[in-house]
Amino acid sequence: MAEIVNLNRMRKAKARAADESRAHANRVKYGRTKAEKENDRRASERSAQLHQGKKLEE
Repeated sequence: MAEIVNLNRMRKAKARAADESRAHANRVKYGRTKAEKENDRRASERSAQLHQGKKLEE
């Protein structure tokens, strides 16, 4: 005989597993540490300052 299962419980477990796998994919795709964000911000500020310093005065 087959084991009796609660279909609602199985459906919800399947949805939870799908949500967790989607969340993991998003963490890999979009997740950046605070240090990485800060490093990028500093690099863009430095680039802007260097560009501003090389502007010709009229």
